[in-house]
Amino acid sequence: MNEAAQSTSSLKQPDPTGTGAFSAVEWMVALRYLRARRAEGFVSVIAGFSFAGIMLGVATLIVVMSVMNGFHIELMNKIIGINGHVFLQGVETPLNDYEAVTERVKKVRGVTMAIPMVEAAAGVSSQYHQSGALVRGIREADIKQLPGISGNVRVGSLDGFDIGMGVAIGSKLADTLSVRVGDNISILTAKGAATPFGVSPRIKSYPVVAIFQIGVSEFDGIFVFMPLEESQAFFNRDGEATVIEAFVSAPDKMDEILPRLQAAVQRPMIMTDWRERNRSFFDALKVERTVMFLILTLIVLVAALNIISGLTMLVKDKGRDIAILRTMGATRGAVMRVFLITGSAIGLSGTIAGLLLGLLVAHNLEPIRQVINKAFGLNVFDPNFYLLSRLPSVVEPSDVIIVTVLALTLSLLATIYPSWRAAKLDPVEALRYE
Repeated sequence: MNEAAQSTSSLKQPDPTGTGAFSAVEWMVALRYLRARRAEGFVSVIAGFSFAGIMLGVATLIVVMSVMNGFHIELMNKIIGINGHVFLQGVETPLNDYEAVTERVKKVRGVTMAIPMVEAAAGVSSQYHQSGALVRGIREADIKQLPGISGNVRVGSLDGFDIGMGVAIGSKLADTLSVRVGDNISILTAKGAATPFGVSPRIKSYPVVAIFQIGVSEFDGIFVFMPLEESQAFFNRDGEATVIEAFVSAPDKMDEILPRLQAAVQRPMIMTDWRERNRSFFDALKVERTVMFLILTLIVLVAALNIISGLTMLVKDKGRDIAILRTMGATRGAVMRVFLITGSAIGLSGTIAGLLLGLLVAHNLEPIRQVINKAFGLNVFDPNFYLLSRLPSVVEPSDVIIVTVLALTLSLLATIYPSWRAAKLDPVEALRYE
């Protein structure tokens, strides 16, 4: 009688040290459950959808985050490359001493370049079309080192710009006006010569000596550069500049540089930086990036919920197997770990597949766009509607890590409840009607 009681007790309380946590037996059982038999085909379908959902969610998140990073970096480089980081405009008195102020600004620690300009809105026309433009008077030495223009002249040359009496225009503006290098364009300003009857408009023809392509559609369609002295005469700014644009080595440290600039100018000036001019634009990009991340995270969350439903059905289907494992000595923890491994394997494999797919697409996004356009006759990412002429993509390692950790965490959390239900299954109830 005592021997029978001891035998029964040993069945109810198996030795927990028989196998260690996550032993080879647990892995073997878990991986066998992933290969569902024909009778369990629906469970296998749910597991497949879970895998596909996590893979697509992770890949989409990586691609979208890379595109948003690319937009931010490209627009930052393009906008600041043509506009500078700090803008200094004279107040109270005209900026006639721009040469001296420019030299003082160049000596400020952190400033890499300072360029005096005459800037004014004007109308431009050719014998075919007309358009509006932002005309900038600039010296030859300055335009050749301007980040947005240097290296981006597609046709023509800037050599002899100061003495050639010609203008450099953007590629989109050239297309709008249907002109090429050597053709003439007319520039019109309402602030012309003063007469007894008031200020009369002024119009003058200039040859196109260079066509540049910045890469920002809006800028390529509006900017016209002419020699500084000619712009002073044309816009009635004799011996005067309207703005000095300064470029700095650390744009994100403007708060440290601005006080030094203020002390260097030594005259009343209005000073604004790139953050003030573009704050709303870059804030909108940041908000859009955050919202897109949250929305696309729902794809991964839905896939994780599919893991819950798939494992729950698997637990119900494997109730008899679980009961047999328990009677053979498997602990509740061992049963729970088996289903944790099963669910986590789906999440891990989906995450890895999504990671590889996302990186592959993100690194080849522009060629993929071109192939789609050619194959289907589409115009995905039309430069006429976007600021950039190409689809940018920059993969940030931190974003990849965040997306990967997020997907793995959601997948692991999704396996906890079904695994706990499997561990709580009573072997007696499961085998009662067998």
